[in-house]
Amino acid sequence: MKYGFIGAGNMAGAIIKGMTVGTGSFNGSDIYVYDLHRPAAEKLAQTCGINVCRSTDEVIEEADVLILAVKPNVMADALTPVRKTILKKSPLVISIAAGKSLEFLENLLSPELSIIRVMPNINAKVGCATSAFCATASVTDENKETVKALFSTVGSITELPEKLFGIHGVIGGAAPAFAYLYIDALARAAVKAGMPKKQALELTAQTVLGSAKMVLESDEHPWELIDQVCSPGGTTIEGVCALEANGFEAALCKAFDAVYDKDKRL
Repeated sequence: MKYGFIGAGNMAGAIIKGMTVGTGSFNGSDIYVYDLHRPAAEKLAQTCGINVCRSTDEVIEEADVLILAVKPNVMADALTPVRKTILKKSPLVISIAAGKSLEFLENLLSPELSIIRVMPNINAKVGCATSAFCATASVTDENKETVKALFSTVGSITELPEKLFGIHGVIGGAAPAFAYLYIDALARAAVKAGMPKKQALELTAQTVLGSAKMVLESDEHPWELIDQVCSPGGTTIEGVCALEANGFEAALCKAFDAVYDKDKRL
């Protein structure tokens, strides 16, 4: 099976690296890439052994699976001139363009095509993306397995109804920024107390990583885990109470609502 990428930006690059040098699950020789900024594609060719194409048409003609990795605001301009070529080849079409619905993609291309919309996140760069996908009615189970195999090279992937994509856009797309903010804020507090920033960041990030692993791999609710850390009359419960008293949970809810509401207005 041949894979074609239209666009070689950060996310496409992360996916291609995950497919090839990251996991070794795919051969670079089976991947075809075109980008207006040719050096971006050539850099991937050097590291991943992919084929750099001279045009969008060339990618489409080679691809059994076509990944649309262009920016959402230029998608229509990029695909309209090659619509007939896509229809003639009829590949499985996968879009990773944020905010572009299945309906938009069907109207732009054709309802007859098998189209899957995927929303990965920035953590694909380290093989830990939290991706979600939804599909048009013509997509087969085999198509879905193809998408799962591809995106599992850069993390986890889950099928969701498209109506939940706005929610996933917060907890999967925006939340990494919230996590980075938490890590940096806690590390800065450690610096205030006397620890060097580099060491504080490493320890804080590792603590968050381990805590996430506990939530995922234990059968216990997060509050049960909190109770295990908080000894009666101890130091940790003081910190937990301080966070609650200063609106920690309320601030997260407001941040969620802000992202979710903005997404609905786009």
